[in-house]
Amino acid sequence: MASSSGTSSGSSLLQNSGSEEDLQAVMDQRKRKRMISNRESARRSRMRKQKHLDDLASLVTQLRNENHQILTSVNLTTQKYLAVEAENSVLRAQVSELSHRLESLNEINDFLNATNGAFGPPGPSPTSFFEPEGSTFFNNPFNMGYLSQPIMASADMLQY
Repeated sequence: MASSSGTSSGSSLLQNSGSEEDLQAVMDQRKRKRMISNRESARRSRMRKQKHLDDLASLVTQLRNENHQILTSVNLTTQKYLAVEAENSVLRAQVSELSHRLESLNEINDFLNATNGAFGPPGPSPTSFFEPEGSTFFNNPFNMGYLSQPIMASADMLQY
């Protein structure tokens, strides 16, 4: 294809008119191929964008599910923590009450030991005021009824 792209003489236009038509056809064909190629490229680009968007939407769904599971786990852990904290509070109150009871019983014991000699005959030991010699609290028949009962003394009841 011998052609000149821009000849200024009229005779060359007449001579090359067939080849210019061929050139125009080739240019049109190239233009169509380029247009088809561009359309295909745009279609692939749209497909990539759509796939990327779908992947992101899937990731959002996955992360929301994980977030929901984590929140559920945190809520359960918080509930367990609050239950343990409440139980600890009850146990602290019980420890405090039992400490007060023990303190009161120790005060009673100290009082009885201090006044033991004033109310009875002098004996071999200050703890024998209520117990005969050789016996213990547990084998004394007078104390058997108290072994199965809880101690119900508190500090305010025993003010003297």
